Amino acid sequence: MTRSSKILLVEDDPNDVELTLSALTRNRLSCEIAVVRDGQEALDYLLRQGDYASREEVNPPVVLLDLKLPKVSGIEVLERVKTDPYLRTVPVVVLTSSREERDVLRSYDLGTNAYVVKPVDFQDFSEAVKQLGLFWTVINQAPPDNIGRAYEPHEPT
Repeated sequence: MTRSSKILLVEDDPNDVELTLSALTRNRLSCEIAVVRDGQEALDYLLRQGDYASREEVNPPVVLLDLKLPKVSGIEVLERVKTDPYLRTVPVVVLTSSREERDVLRSYDLGTNAYVVKPVDFQDFSEAVKQLGLFWTVINQAPPDNIGRAYEPHEPT
């Protein structure tokens, strides 16, 4: 199996989804983007359960994660990912509008790989997403245990 090139975007705001997808595709990043709209759907995708039980058996090269999500918060998703032995090496970039110090600190305490506040200006937002996409899908070297490794269901730790 090869490393997945499908970025996981976890975002409930349709406008932010559209802007992010536009920025990634306009900049010709050679990757697909899977979009999920709430925290539970993100966990289902990553854990390959429910509607995503048959998705490819490799982890995404990066998860772009909003914090303010319905059903399960972004903080809860981050905590689950970073405590799961099969997911903890998946890079998670918090991409949020929250500048709250407690959100920043909690995200880093849980192991986020980066915390990016969404710029308000369209051009700035587009540039930020472009740089994130380039870094995590082209420049970054994923850890060996994240390349082509299938998710194996197990009991949560």
